[in-house]
Amino acid sequence: MVINLTIPIFMQMDNNNQIQVENEQHNTELEKARAHIIVEIIEYIPNSVVMKTIIKKTTGNISVMSFDTGEGLTEKISPFDTFAQIIDGKAEIVIDKVSHLLKTGDGIIIPAHLPNHINPNGRFKMILTIIKSVYE
Repeated sequence: MVINLTIPIFMQMDNNNQIQVENEQHNTELEKARAHIIVEIIEYIPNSVVMKTIIKKTTGNISVMSFDTGEGLTEKISPFDTFAQIIDGKAEIVIDKVSHLLKTGDGIIIPAHLPNHINPNGRFKMILTIIKSVYE
């Protein structure tokens, strides 16, 4: 059985540059078969990165994230291609040391197995879509 949890996650760096994660107090699942205003699914939280999973399956997931001013993500490498789409604001996404400045409505495919990170560039929201494949 697959359980779909759509609990917003709040991530903050503590004084030792360690990520602190907190779940929101209530579990709100995104209603199926109903139109949603995507940019309103998640809010900005001061000094935080917030992530909410919209759909999570063994074959991939879709998440929406908000980044407050000055917040970003450190370098990582994913085993799967990831599609990032900016739904509010602007973001700098660096893929294999090449910088890409995206604005609302822009999207980019982050190739599997390449180092990437997100630099702070003001407040922004984005959707991340990961499709997992056993052939990657």
